[in-house]
Amino acid sequence: MLNEKILNCLKDKDMDTLKILLASAEDMEIIHILHNLQSKEQVIVFRLLSKDMALAIFEELDTDEQQNLLHSFTDEKAIEYVNELAPDDRVRLLDELPAIMARKLINSLTPQERAVTNVLLGYENETAGRTMTPEFISLRRTMTVDEALNKVRKQAKEKETIYTLYVTSDYRQLEGVISLKELLMADGDARVEDIMNKAISVYTDTDQEEVARLLQDLDLLAIPVVDKEERLVGIVTVDDAIDILEEEATEDILNQAGLVAGKEANRSETLISGSVWSIWKVRLPFLFIAICGGMVAALVMEGFEEVLESVVAVAFFIPLVMDTGGSVGTQSSTVFARGVVLGHVRLENFVKHFLKEIGVGFSLGVVSGFISGIIVTAIDNIFWGGSTPMIGVAVGLAMVLTMTFASLLGFFVPFVLMKLNIDQAAGSAPIITSLKDITGLFIYFASASLILGNLLQY
Repeated sequence: MLNEKILNCLKDKDMDTLKILLASAEDMEIIHILHNLQSKEQVIVFRLLSKDMALAIFEELDTDEQQNLLHSFTDEKAIEYVNELAPDDRVRLLDELPAIMARKLINSLTPQERAVTNVLLGYENETAGRTMTPEFISLRRTMTVDEALNKVRKQAKEKETIYTLYVTSDYRQLEGVISLKELLMADGDARVEDIMNKAISVYTDTDQEEVARLLQDLDLLAIPVVDKEERLVGIVTVDDAIDILEEEATEDILNQAGLVAGKEANRSETLISGSVWSIWKVRLPFLFIAICGGMVAALVMEGFEEVLESVVAVAFFIPLVMDTGGSVGTQSSTVFARGVVLGHVRLENFVKHFLKEIGVGFSLGVVSGFISGIIVTAIDNIFWGGSTPMIGVAVGLAMVLTMTFASLLGFFVPFVLMKLNIDQAAGSAPIITSLKDITGLFIYFASASLILGNLLQY
């Protein structure tokens, strides 16, 4: 409803009403509305927002959206917004901007903000040093609790988070950590060193994914970042960790569908707004793999033509065996992809994970095959008068073997592609599907031939 009203105000150029609507809206409502507006309309909305609300919303936008808005702002307005961003968010944005524009914005920053930004820009991409924010509160171990709380009150507005506080030496070396809750509950005369805890930290060159996983595993709000001399230089907060994991997971999901764009272009933009030829180049090669697999599967069926002609009931249960095998293969490849992204699957321990997944696939196959075998036997009695009494056993056995092999493929194929430096997420699905179809059909018909051999003689 609010979205429609704002669009109507923009269309009618009723700025007074639009300003009133925006003033009463929640931040998330405005962010949702901005996603549906053109760049020129977004600029109009931003100019009608209060300064505090505009800056808060700008900080919540994706880097691409921030970049597009900056191009539409005047130089003065762009400089104001970039100055107000948190240092880690500012660095992330500057990384995406053209070099000329990035240098211009860096030079326009206040001396203090420019110094902080240049420090962060000095670290390698996708490391803790590049992701961290220097906005934290540090305490001295000799402080009393009351002195520490006074410092928190004075600096709270300037810092990104105050819920976790860090204890450092005179040389800025990290000595401990204490939560704000622990500080508030302690006696005012107690010293910080008496209630602080041992700190778990990462180095500035630690990979950002490793940092994000550590935050997730330890359930922390922030983790301190130290340099080689163990000096505290920044913190990585949980919101940054969520962004990192979400970005990796989203990228992996897009890849799984075969949506691999070139390194020089945004994946989504290429596949949605790119030319038909550029989209073909991304998606068609993997579809050819599936086409070739389908042709081979057809040849397998042709090789068992005698089975189909002798026992017509066999044909009716082909989709059952194929679909369950396909579902297990997809589940296994998804488990592998997500496990690698989140760090739950370590490639050095691949054999352990691989054998466990085969066991899971076998157990699923046994349960599904047993249940399906009973149902198939009942169907045979109802529709064919029990003419093929062993058809349920054939289907059940085929499901056990097919689902076991599908789970094997779901882990093994992406692992091999990764070792060959081929995009495993993009290539896994069509390769697994093709191999599963070929082997699934062969297993099913071989099982039918073996178990229903007497019927094939007539």
